[in-house]
Amino acid sequence: MRKKLGLLSLSLGAILAYPVWSAVAQGTQQSPPLSIPTQPQLRFPEESQEVETPPPLKILPLSNNCKPRHACLGWDSQIFWGGQGKGKAGDRWALVKSIDNSLYYLRKAKKAIQAYDNYPVQGITRERVIRSLVRFRQLVVNSKSASQLQDAVRREFTFYKSVGNDNKGTVKFTAYYAPVYQASRVRTAEYKYPLYRVPPDFKQWATPHPTRVELEGKDALLGKKSPISGLELFWFRDRLDAYMVHIQGSATLKLTNGKTTSVGYAGATDYPWTSIGKELAKDGKLPLNKLTLPEVVAFFKSNPLEMNTYFPRWERFVFFKETNGKPATGSLGVPVTPERSIATDKSLMPPGALAIVNASFPYPTNGGRLRYRRVSRFVLDQDTGSAIKTPGRVDYFMGSGYLAGRRAGVTGGNGSLYYLLLKE
Repeated sequence: MRKKLGLLSLSLGAILAYPVWSAVAQGTQQSPPLSIPTQPQLRFPEESQEVETPPPLKILPLSNNCKPRHACLGWDSQIFWGGQGKGKAGDRWALVKSIDNSLYYLRKAKKAIQAYDNYPVQGITRERVIRSLVRFRQLVVNSKSASQLQDAVRREFTFYKSVGNDNKGTVKFTAYYAPVYQASRVRTAEYKYPLYRVPPDFKQWATPHPTRVELEGKDALLGKKSPISGLELFWFRDRLDAYMVHIQGSATLKLTNGKTTSVGYAGATDYPWTSIGKELAKDGKLPLNKLTLPEVVAFFKSNPLEMNTYFPRWERFVFFKETNGKPATGSLGVPVTPERSIATDKSLMPPGALAIVNASFPYPTNGGRLRYRRVSRFVLDQDTGSAIKTPGRVDYFMGSGYLAGRRAGVTGGNGSLYYLLLKE
């Protein structure tokens, strides 16, 4: 999203702590602690040496006697039923469509060829990824059960495990979503916080770029004094909503005239991610154990003037384009699919490839609460994000709307990430 950035994560990883991502995402809320780099040792030129970076993925030997079946890699019951209980429809065809989106990218996009030209893991090529997706698609369409699909995948595919953020496979998970907000095409007394189009001369801007404060002011109301005045695209009545769209990278908009449209990422200034949640914790405004998206949002709704202090600390500024209801799109230029698309560091992970995430995610109960379940889920790697860095970060796309936002806002924790390629 991510990311582009096509969608930015609003998850704890994106909004709360610089995960090193989360948190383009484009889409939504938790993250690991910052590691403080130590002062490097000085060396004379003749003493310097090149440090070899370990590959981000390693082949995982699979046991033939994994039990119980539902706890073994490759078990994904959500394909066959909805995950809430027997009899509910699964998302088989959504997964198939997501596979098709990756195949389209891999076969048609020039950047797909470039991405795999120098991919750092031996044996992982664009052609092999394509063959793997074609075969996996056949298995998904024809399998009658989760166990049948699991058996075929474990028999025919090689599993590559991410080394994670500790070289032991530990991966930090967050989630993002595509929000829905009220907006206006024109400025009014009520709708006064704008999103901006990308400036026509943006590629010629000198660096460092102007900061967020220089472009919109501390209160986001710089208006005609802004150097990008005249490029306003849509207006929001809630400053927090407009800021969240910057984090998410895309959104669906319900307009004052009753129509619906959408916006997507079009560019951004060259500043790194800053976690506003982490800034609040650093200043003692929120305890570290309350750094969830709902807690951060509640804080700003109760203390709106604090936005003037904290929002400018993320100096990066995002520009948008109207996408006319187009589905949320990831950094590969193809739509992302709820619970079947992930965002990773595309300098390390194979774009468009088939993967398995093994982590805990919140699911709604009949009583309207959210309950965490550990799942093994087939996904496609179709996005990235400004805060998604290293092999130890994954942002999981939850979908769009209120429930997706609730779930994304409280997703966070450690898990594992695996990529699947046909055996050679």
